[in-house]
Parts: sequence; C-alpha cells; structure tokens
Amino acid sequence: MTDASYKATAGFCAWVDRYLNFEKNPKKGIFWLETMRFLCEKLGNPQSSCRCIHVAGSKGKGSISRMIASIVEEYGLSCGIYSSPHIVDFEERISTIHGYFEDCVYKKSTDEVVSCVEGISANEWPGGRQPTWFELVTLYAFCCFRNAGVDFAVYEVGMGGRLDATNVVFPECCCINTIELEHTEYLGDTLELIAGEKAGIIKENVPVIIGWQKDDCVKDVFQKIAGEKKAPVVFAEKEASVSVKGYARQKKDPCVAMEATLKSRFFESDINASLRLLGEFQAKNAVVAALAVKTVFKDISGEQIERGLSKACIPARFEILSAPESFCGIKSLVLDGAHTVNSVRYTIETFKKVFGDDTAKEKAVLLFACASDKDVEDIAPCFKGSFASVFLTKPGYEKGSDLPRLDKAFESASIEHVLIEDCEKGIKTAFEKASKEKSLLLVTGSFYLVSEVRKLLW
Repeated sequence: MTDASYKATAGFCAWVDRYLNFEKNPKKGIFWLETMRFLCEKLGNPQSSCRCIHVAGSKGKGSISRMIASIVEEYGLSCGIYSSPHIVDFEERISTIHGYFEDCVYKKSTDEVVSCVEGISANEWPGGRQPTWFELVTLYAFCCFRNAGVDFAVYEVGMGGRLDATNVVFPECCCINTIELEHTEYLGDTLELIAGEKAGIIKENVPVIIGWQKDDCVKDVFQKIAGEKKAPVVFAEKEASVSVKGYARQKKDPCVAMEATLKSRFFESDINASLRLLGEFQAKNAVVAALAVKTVFKDISGEQIERGLSKACIPARFEILSAPESFCGIKSLVLDGAHTVNSVRYTIETFKKVFGDDTAKEKAVLLFACASDKDVEDIAPCFKGSFASVFLTKPGYEKGSDLPRLDKAFESASIEHVLIEDCEKGIKTAFEKASKEKSLLLVTGSFYLVSEVRKLLW
C-alpha cells in the first residue's frame, strides 16, 4: 500500500467512523435494506457494475470467498473480493487475490460516497434513518469495484443475510456454508431462525450451493426456501466426497493436499489440489467454492479449478508464520481467528495434525481472547490437555470482552491459565514464554486479537 492510497482510505475511514458501527458497538437495532437501495440508486447502482457470487454462513464464508475469487482469476477474469473483518489494513476488506487496488480507485470512490451522503438532507433518508458504518463501507466497495472495472466480484455477507447490506446485489450463484448459533440477539436463538436469515440471500431462479450442515433442521429450511424461490439447490455433502491425503510441512508454508471427488454431472474427473488454507474443513470449503464457480462458468476446466484452489490464501486462517526476531525462540507461530466452538475444535485438530508430536513434546503455548458475545463456557474445554501454558487477555481495544467470565470458564474447565487484562502485555508475555521454552505458539479466539498481534509485533 502506498502513502497515497493510505491517505485516501484514511480519509474515508475517518469520515465513516462517525456512523454507527455494530462491529465495535453491538446493540439491538432494526436492520433493513431500504437505506442501501436508496444510496445505490443515488450513485447509479454500482452494485450492478459486474457479475458476482454472494456467500453467507456462520463459518467458512471468508475462505470460500477467497477460493472462488482465486478460481475466477484462473478462468481469466479480474475479481474483486469484499470481506470482513480486516486484520491490519482497511483495504483488506475491498481487494483482490493479488492485493489492493490502485490509489485512484480508493480516492475516486471516497469522493463519490462522501459527496453523495453529505448531499442528502435529514428528511430524505428512508424512514428518517441514516446509514450505518457497514452499509457505507459496503457502498464504498460497490464503487471501488465499479471504478476498478473488475469483471467479477465475490461478496461475503457481514452478518445474517436477509437484511445484510450486501443483499442488494443480484448474484449468478449463492453459497451458504455451515450454520451455527451466532449473533442470536440479531438473528434468533435457534438454528432454524438463523438458517432462515442466512437463506434470505437466495434469489428467484438463482442457483444456491449449500455447504456441509450438521443439523437436518437447517437443511430443511434451505430446501423449503429454495423451493419457494424456484432456486436450483445443490447440497455439497450429497454431491461430493472429500479425502485429505496429509500435511506437507515446510518452514513457512505448510499445505494440505486435498482430493475432492465430485459427481460426474459437475466434473469429468477428480479435483486434486494442494491447499494453502489448512484443515480438513477447508477441503469441504473448497468443494463449495468449486461447485459455485462451475455453476457460473460451465466451461471452466478441472485444471483451472485446481490451480485456483492451490493459490488461495487468507490471513489469520491457520496462518503459519516465522516469529519476530525478538522472539526467535518460538518454533512455529500460528494465527487463527477461530471464535466459535466448532471452529476452535477444528483449529486444535489441525494444530495437532500439522505439528504432530511436537504439540506435546514442545510444550505448546496458547494465547486466547474472545469477544463478550462468544460461547466461552463451551469453547474453554476444547483446549483441555493440549497446551502446557495458557494465557488469556482481551481481544484488542476495539471489541468488548468479559474477562471475569472468561477466567471462570477456563477455571471451570480445570485449565491452568494466566489472565492478563492488558492486551499488549498479554501478547508479549505469551510470546516471551513460547520463545523461552522454544515451543509452538497458537494465537486464536478473535480476529481482533490477531490484528493486535500483527500491529504490535510487525
């Protein structure tokens, strides 16, 4: 990122931060799409400037979005990616698999959005309600993709689906990945209610790919709503089988070889790819991505899909790094934003499979933090018996946390731990311990924690 692009996006960020941000200040509110439709119309409907795929789900939607974009690029089209949250740079939310856009794209889009919004009087807003932070960032993404002239875009839902700001796009395919209990204060307190909100992205006659689901009640919701919309529905777990050959460990870029076998009505032969996104669940995500792209581009080859999957990567999804020089004793450092029970389980499972016996012999260290709305009572037991040293702290300074509750959860799980209220001190203490012991270090529980680690140490 150049200084010029930094200044352009910094100006937008300073301006948009004046608006209500549910990422930083969770509170009950009424969500609707009228504000987004109003703004898009004011700006000439930038959301319609390119073809797109829309991706929702409780888990895996970021990985699937990245995989789709990577495959689309291999097909020969330029592809924008809209995702959240960002780890360090705001531009991560609006980018490509190759990096950020040119400076002029961000600058022109800033001017367009700010001029539009500032020119709207208070009594013009639908229902008298001004836009939220996420709505304006989504609008900004639409303008960036239009100004960059991308051929295609992948839009990751922010929360839910039905009333999410991204749900003004008209995609050529929708993906809905694994559903879990999440954001229950907004989406409902049952899996059926949450599935109903996610299914809100399904459009009339638009194909939808459903990722692996644990609960039949969720599948029933998707089947019902897809039927009502006359949307062709494909359940990935019925159309594909996945086998993972193993983990090829390297110094900085370990990978998993994934062999996915899909039914012949989609592919002529098996898809075999070495995934840089680690974990067996990522192989399932790869199937969802491959099915989605094949649905849109019938003539795409198996080789193009394999190359695209092999190149896909994303920060803080089981990201293995070399530790900073000041903590050079750390054997391997893993950053992962897992923050639900299942995702934490998958992370620990992958951690053990990738590093094998080292997880025991090398006295692995854990640094964990999570937001106050996470199910920490069920998450904490997942770590039992896997780490010699456990450090708990806050997930940075932009996300609320409940340290007494976190402390009690790990105590109830009979896990010895050290609670450090100050995030910066907690990070440094965990890194010092891992470096001194020459052990592995896993940082997980929150993308905000991962962001603080990156900002502090690099």
